Amino acid sequence: MKKRFIPSEQIGSIPRNAELISAYKSFKIGELSYAALCDIAESETVQVMKDLEALGCEVISDGEQRKFDGFAHYCLHNSCCYESEGLLVDFSDGHSRVFAPHLKTAPFKYEHTADEFLQFAIKHANVPVKQAVISPSMLSLVYPNTGLKGYNHQQFIEDLVHQHVGEVKRCLELGAHKVQIDFTEARLSLKLDPSGELLNSFVDLINKCLSHFNQEEIARIGIHTCPGADIDSTHSAEVDYKYLLPTLFEINAGNFYVAIRGEKEPEKALYLLGNVIKPEQRVFIGVTNPISTEIETPESICELLLTAAKYIPVEQLGSTDDCGFSPFADDISTAREVAYQKIKARLEGTKLAEMKLGLS
Repeated sequence: MKKRFIPSEQIGSIPRNAELISAYKSFKIGELSYAALCDIAESETVQVMKDLEALGCEVISDGEQRKFDGFAHYCLHNSCCYESEGLLVDFSDGHSRVFAPHLKTAPFKYEHTADEFLQFAIKHANVPVKQAVISPSMLSLVYPNTGLKGYNHQQFIEDLVHQHVGEVKRCLELGAHKVQIDFTEARLSLKLDPSGELLNSFVDLINKCLSHFNQEEIARIGIHTCPGADIDSTHSAEVDYKYLLPTLFEINAGNFYVAIRGEKEPEKALYLLGNVIKPEQRVFIGVTNPISTEIETPESICELLLTAAKYIPVEQLGSTDDCGFSPFADDISTAREVAYQKIKARLEGTKLAEMKLGLS
């Protein structure tokens, strides 16, 4: 009989250190070459992976040290084809970020792809590596409302699907443990359009891309949703999960990573998850809050997982963090050591929950 356990994975980002943040600023003002910036980031990538392995992580990410513009549009970094303006997202503390810079020069294409990062990471890892990629729905927002002469929206979508599918396939072929599609705009879409039409269109686009994968590949693909996590604030935490989760789980993915720890009513969200999850899907619930300075205890994490197991079959349950830690290059709100303490607590709390549930 196959032993049951609760898998535990991080979302992606680990806080960048002061040297890398300073180097990125120097690059932006032309005082440092791109090659020099990449050298510093690659060195930090190796260090982060070593740190995560030392913490006891059985699956790691590369810490997203080379996603210089952050997780939302790393693939467009250093391209001259995009405007500085685009979709501006407001956060709860009053600051804003451009999530999807508008395309100004056709055709749409990635400047960088996540398999570049994964190929480097795998060479330096001693455990399986997962790879996060940005959702095609987020990138669909780079097409300007005014359109582009000689490049209609349908042509753009076809190019977008081709770019996204190719990126994910290459990551899987390289041996990614999982490919996680970051769908941070899912909850945000309901804030922008409470009717749900925008969310439905996003889900349709993601499913259009996923139709290019077989069931074995789908089992290694996941969807991450959260209310945002930037400089200790969120962009859509006020949107009730009851409006999101039923539609979210219509995505044809094998894994879902859902922020729970930071929710005002986590048990209500867990109850909803239990009602929408399909037999072939696994949900990794967030058990640490990356934008809180409080270090969760293993005991509190165990308790949250035990509550989750009341509603979600344990063989379909996993643990994760609500979001990546400091997912944008200039976010210094969370120290790397704090992130590591939270990750260690997640690992220990998950093992404790396994014991309480009689799995180990």
